[in-house]
Amino acid sequence: MGKYKNILVAVDGSVSSRNAFRQACRISRENGKHIAAVTVIPSLDDLFDSLIVREKAAKAVRGEGEKVLAEVSKAAEEEGVFLKTFLEEGSPYDAVNEVAGSGRYDLIVMGRRGTKALERAFVGSVTARVIGHSAVDVLVIQRNTALGWKKILLATDGSKYSAAAADKAIDLAKAYGGELAVVSVVDVNEEFQTTAPEAVEKMIKKSRETVQAIKDRAEAAGVAAEGFVGEGNSHSVIINLAKEKNSNLIIMGSHGRSGLGRLLMGSVTEKVIGHTACPVLVVKS
Repeated sequence: MGKYKNILVAVDGSVSSRNAFRQACRISRENGKHIAAVTVIPSLDDLFDSLIVREKAAKAVRGEGEKVLAEVSKAAEEEGVFLKTFLEEGSPYDAVNEVAGSGRYDLIVMGRRGTKALERAFVGSVTARVIGHSAVDVLVIQRNTALGWKKILLATDGSKYSAAAADKAIDLAKAYGGELAVVSVVDVNEEFQTTAPEAVEKMIKKSRETVQAIKDRAEAAGVAAEGFVGEGNSHSVIINLAKEKNSNLIIMGSHGRSGLGRLLMGSVTEKVIGHTACPVLVVKS
């Protein structure tokens, strides 16, 4: 496992997308590997009856996509990395994941926000669907944020999906000489705490055991690690701890690729991505 070797960046021309691409270039340059960028334009086949109008509209939309790829090609040259580009048509999340699968990429990188025409293709639910459908890890990077590997925060809930995230977190911390903080959150309301205090204590005990087990594994691998068990709203605890620890990266697991899980990445993960100030890596099992 360790460092990522083959990286695909979903680009849309937004500020966050441009920053995500720059950060991905630096990962690629460190590892001496190639990088690829994909942008997706909408299909216009069913929108216009007139062939002439449809062709003109398609030319304009394609031009926007080509402009985005030309911009990242220039950035790749400035960053000193070899870039392969893809201009796809259709559903953004389907197209991104199809390119990722066909090219055997092991990481998809995306920006968090977009506001204009082509940018809107990657806002909100599209990001969730890329993550939900993806067979590979997805890294979401905000605008004006630098990616680092020295201080990693792993959020775990003890599930098999979190176990995959723990493996990746330990591998990355070891590969980059970083430190690892592990947190598990007991998220129950006041009524449950009042009516079932023994159940809450059991949950806290289980969280402590989960955190300790990961901490022990990290230290056995030569990674400095510390553990935390929080109580309260899960995403708030994770975000606040990341801020307190000056984390460069939050790593979380993804709950599979079937049913509703394919459409929604999970409310906690989605809220962390939407509100934290640092990049979030979603690890796929």
